[in-house]
Amino acid sequence: MKTAIQSIYLSLIALILFSSCGNDQKKGAAPAAQVQVYPVVALSAISTSLETDYPATLEGIQNVDIRPKVDGFIEKIYVDEGAAVKKGQLLFSINAPQYEQLVRTANAAISSAEADVNAAQLQVNKTRPLVEKDIISKYDLESAELTLQSRKAALARTKAELVNARVNLGYTRITSPVDGVIGSIPFKTGSLVSGTSTQPLTTVSNISKVYAYFSMNEKQLLDFSRNYKGKDLQAQIKNIPPVSLVLSDGSAYAENGKVGSINGLINTNTGSVSLRATFSNPSMLLRSGASASVRIPQHLENALLIPQNSTIDLQGKKFVYVVDSKGIIKNTEVEIMELAKGNFYVVTKGLKAGDKIVLEGFQSLKDGMEIKPDEKNADSVYSEISK
Repeated sequence: MKTAIQSIYLSLIALILFSSCGNDQKKGAAPAAQVQVYPVVALSAISTSLETDYPATLEGIQNVDIRPKVDGFIEKIYVDEGAAVKKGQLLFSINAPQYEQLVRTANAAISSAEADVNAAQLQVNKTRPLVEKDIISKYDLESAELTLQSRKAALARTKAELVNARVNLGYTRITSPVDGVIGSIPFKTGSLVSGTSTQPLTTVSNISKVYAYFSMNEKQLLDFSRNYKGKDLQAQIKNIPPVSLVLSDGSAYAENGKVGSINGLINTNTGSVSLRATFSNPSMLLRSGASASVRIPQHLENALLIPQNSTIDLQGKKFVYVVDSKGIIKNTEVEIMELAKGNFYVVTKGLKAGDKIVLEGFQSLKDGMEIKPDEKNADSVYSEISK
């Protein structure tokens, strides 16, 4: 009887222990994994434009070096650096008395030559009737006429010398050949200048319009040429839309310009080609030698844009997480244009309109995982593009 009671007691203890272990196991079991929510957006094709900036150097449409043509001392400077001048306006006067002396000498030589001509003419007039009366030979008349021709030639030569002397004297007063703005003036009053000097007295820049010179590499030029229609380069240039100018302080210049020429030769040293855009400059804000950037627009139709922070960089390639209708994600490689639109990439391959991509927070995602899409409005995502 005692043995039976012990057996029943042991069985109850074992049952209690088993039940306790079962409860402990239920308490320690991990709950089922929950599907996480991630923001997604459905891609749509839009029309937009891209802008490329090219560093440029500005030059006036005319940059004329003002150089002396005669030797002498600067007598007076009539303008200051940075002054606006008109064509024909006096800039410098040079003290060169030798040219005044040459004019006086030439005038005196002309008076002497005129007297010689008159004397030779009188001799011809005196000889001709004597020859007609056979008093003297015809030879004497011919000799007198030749002397007259010689005297007339001498007179013409002295007149030419006077013209040349006056021209040289005129070079002592230096005027502006064009409308423009005065550059630096390295010489001062009293400085000795020469027609052989390498350094100009100053430079007059006509900046009513300015040229912006910029360069493209060979690949950029090919892409640039393909973007615009035309049977030849000149026709393509005409189809290039107006370009803008970004000044050195980052501000946009008020006037738009036009690309006017593309150099026909590629620089073999740099692998680039030079282009020129023209901008009007009514306020004279732009100056020769200044730096800026030419901004060229490129219009795109039906472009797919994705936020840059929605991509993953892996071994030089771009990837995005594409979400299917069941919420399963797939790591998808995309190809993009070299040129971006603000904080957006332009997709050329790998996606199509209507595809949904994960916008952010995907660092812990893995290919084939299931997520709960929280679809965002496309207009709100792309609102930055229109800003």
